[in-house]
Amino acid sequence: MCSPEVMARVDSALRRGGSRPVSRRSVLAGAAGTAALLPMAGLAYQGTPEATPVLGPRSIAYSTVTNLSYANSPETPMWPGSPAFYLETAVTIEDDGFYANTLAYHEHTGTHMDAPAHFITGGMTADQLDPNTLVAPLAVVDVSAAASSDEDYGLTVDDILAWEAEYGELPDGAFVAMYSGWGARFDDAEAFVNMDADGVMHFPGFSPDAAAFLVEERSIVGIGSDTLSQDPGNSADFGTHITILGAGKFGIEGVAHLETVPASGATVVLGASNHEQASGGPTRILALH
Repeated sequence: MCSPEVMARVDSALRRGGSRPVSRRSVLAGAAGTAALLPMAGLAYQGTPEATPVLGPRSIAYSTVTNLSYANSPETPMWPGSPAFYLETAVTIEDDGFYANTLAYHEHTGTHMDAPAHFITGGMTADQLDPNTLVAPLAVVDVSAAASSDEDYGLTVDDILAWEAEYGELPDGAFVAMYSGWGARFDDAEAFVNMDADGVMHFPGFSPDAAAFLVEERSIVGIGSDTLSQDPGNSADFGTHITILGAGKFGIEGVAHLETVPASGATVVLGASNHEQASGGPTRILALH
C-alpha cells in the first residue's frame, strides 16, 4: 500500500495522535521494540552477522515448504497511482551468451513488506530489520466467512481470541496473517483493488483495535494480509499501519496461498528487501510445516 500522498496524511495523523495512538509501553516491549527506538533517537541500527538472539534457542521440524508469495509481472495488481512492474529482456543466450532482464518496480509491488520507515519518520528501513524477526512462528487467522459477506471487514480482537481459544495464546515472536480468501481475485487486478465509482477501495484488513491488541498485549514481529493493505480498503486514516509500524513491527501485504498452510504450527522465513533506504520491498515468504 503506497499512495504518493499518504505520508503527508500520516504525519498529520501522528501529530494529532492518530485514530489509535501507539503506547510507549508497546514500543518499548521486547528487543525488536528497543531496536525500533534507535533510528527515532537519531542512532543508526547496525545489523551484524552475529545478531543477538531475540527468542532464545529454537528448533524447526518440517516436511513441506510452501511458497506464500506471488511472482511479479506487469499484470500484478498495484495501489492506484503506483507504476506497474516493468520487465524487459536485456540480453539473451542466443545473442550474448547469457540471459538477463532489466527490472523497474515500485517498492510496494505484489507480495511485499512495509517496514516501519514506510509510515514512521526515522523508523527502521527494511535493510535495518533485525534478522531474528524474519524467521517466525506463523499464525493464520481465518476470517474468510466474515469477509465473504463484508468486503470492508476488519479482523477483530475477538477473531484473535477465537484463534487462541482453539490453538493457545499466540507464540512469542509470531507473524500473524489474515486469511480472507481475497487471493482468489489476484489474477484480476480490477477485482483485487475493488475500487468503487467514488474512488474508494473495498477489501478486508486488520482493524486498528486488533493491531493495538497485537502490539500491546502480545509479542509479535509483524502482521500479514492477503489483500492490498494491512488496513481495510476503505480506511481513511491508515490506523493499522500507524499502530503496527509505529511499534517497530513490519507488515506484509499480498500474502499468497494461506489456505494451504496450517493455522498454527508452521514457521515462516521472510526474504526481506535488502537495499539501502528501503521503505519495504517485494518479499519471498516460505512456510515450513
